[in-house]
Amino acid sequence: MKRSMWKEYRRFFIRLAVFLLLLYLAFMKVLFLKQVKGMDMFPSLKDGDLVLGYRLQKEFRTNDIIAYEEEGTLHFGRVIAKEGDQVKISDGGEVTINGVAESSQIWYPDYDGGDLDYPFQVPENTLFILGDYRTDAADSRNYGAIPVEQVKGKVITLLRRRGL
Repeated sequence: MKRSMWKEYRRFFIRLAVFLLLLYLAFMKVLFLKQVKGMDMFPSLKDGDLVLGYRLQKEFRTNDIIAYEEEGTLHFGRVIAKEGDQVKISDGGEVTINGVAESSQIWYPDYDGGDLDYPFQVPENTLFILGDYRTDAADSRNYGAIPVEQVKGKVITLLRRRGL
């Protein structure tokens, strides 16, 4: 009877170790769970929200919300244009991509900021990122096009709003 009990304990701990290893691999190599800091993506993402993201995403589409690292800090932003696209932000705040007005509903107007000259041609292997809270967001208007290597992943879902 003691041997049988020992086998059961050993089997349980092996299963537990395999489960923990799979959980570790899932959250360290495939997924990420991050807390949003700042209001760059307000109202889509608010300060204190938790987001679940996918690290292995290699192709990004316009309007994807991504996490990227710039100047040692994690930022969240919306992909507005990809390599080869031409971006223009007018003095009045209108954003056009390849001559077509941006189609996403943004509540806050854009303001030309940073040192970019418009129209701006998005270089190869980079993305042009804007925050939804355009009047106060740090994004490609400040940093230029973001290299794809700096993208930490695509946001899949919002898990928790602050205050809940």
